[in-house]
Amino acid sequence: MAQIVAAAREPAIGAMRLLWWRDALVRLDSAGAAVPAEPLLAAVADRLMTAGLSGEELSAIEEGWAALLEEEEPGEAQIIAHAEHRGAPLFALAARLLGSVPGDIGHAGEGWALADLGHRLSTSAARGFARSLAAERLANVDIARWPAALRPLGLLVVLARRDTAMPADSLRRQGSPRRLLRALAYRLSGR
Repeated sequence: MAQIVAAAREPAIGAMRLLWWRDALVRLDSAGAAVPAEPLLAAVADRLMTAGLSGEELSAIEEGWAALLEEEEPGEAQIIAHAEHRGAPLFALAARLLGSVPGDIGHAGEGWALADLGHRLSTSAARGFARSLAAERLANVDIARWPAALRPLGLLVVLARRDTAMPADSLRRQGSPRRLLRALAYRLSGR
């Protein structure tokens, strides 16, 4: 879905492509429906649906991506909608798969989505807004209380917090030594 939004030259065409994915995910719930020859849908059916998630639950994430197509440059309302409809459900579904859903998982997902989006927006003001809001959402997330099974999501929170502390015009270097060392420290200590 991220690739569709990033490549969309015409918002209406991007919205139609997102809607196709949403409908295709929902159709996976139909008893006896054949999985389309799309490798990603086959993987969803094989790995996620057999683990107890539904296509309808997964399809809801499309709303977060669709919000970014509403205007040429997303405004505050679209940025917030993206976080609420992409990050929160994605983290909640992932936490379910990992076996534990803490009460602050929605804020963790929203903060992560905002921090991620804060590196993708084209204007400094929008990037700054997304990162500031991410910092607010992540401030009360207590990953130290999360069970060890949620460490993959906790790591995303740790890195999102690090990203929100960066100036709005700085570029995130995914594989930088400091970033990798922080990830390793979290893996070893859980903090």
